[in-house]
Amino acid sequence: MAPDGTKPGRMKPDGMEIEVLVGNIVTYSVNAIVNAANERLAPGGGVCGAIFRAAGSGLVDECRVLGGCPAGEARITGGYNLPAEWIIHAVGPVWHDGKSGEPECLARCYRNALAFAADYGLAEIAFPAISTGIFGYPPKEAATIALAACRAHGETHASPKRVLLIAFDEAQATPLRDALHHANLTHG
Repeated sequence: MAPDGTKPGRMKPDGMEIEVLVGNIVTYSVNAIVNAANERLAPGGGVCGAIFRAAGSGLVDECRVLGGCPAGEARITGGYNLPAEWIIHAVGPVWHDGKSGEPECLARCYRNALAFAADYGLAEIAFPAISTGIFGYPPKEAATIALAACRAHGETHASPKRVLLIAFDEAQATPLRDALHHANLTHG
């Protein structure tokens, strides 16, 4: 237990709980999961591919109708065969050098996904580590941006009440836990 009473890997800015977990995002029974989507909103690799495979063909059809999504923005669809009722498709930036607008684009991506959760009154949302896979965003920097966006949202919005940051393995969880630990130390 941390000195402030929080558990490692967990934070509560105002009314929102933020927690880092290791697992398969498609198995989480939350109101919405976030897809680390591509601009075409088409099946891809990594998290995106896993979500499309688990959700089924209805997701492909609905995404086709949406007509894509620019980087930094988000779209929402049904969850289809997933335990989650909704999928929020958030398109993160491709990493170039960190000087091409990537940090702001990634922050917008998280803010727009969280805005859908607030607009829909969702209590729980689960995020993958957006842009850290094939898009090449450095995990440590991405984790700091993700935590800052979630924390800022939690300080000004009633929902979601709980944000899960889902890492697919311990190596991916480490920068998320480090950013959460740092945020806990500076929260106040």
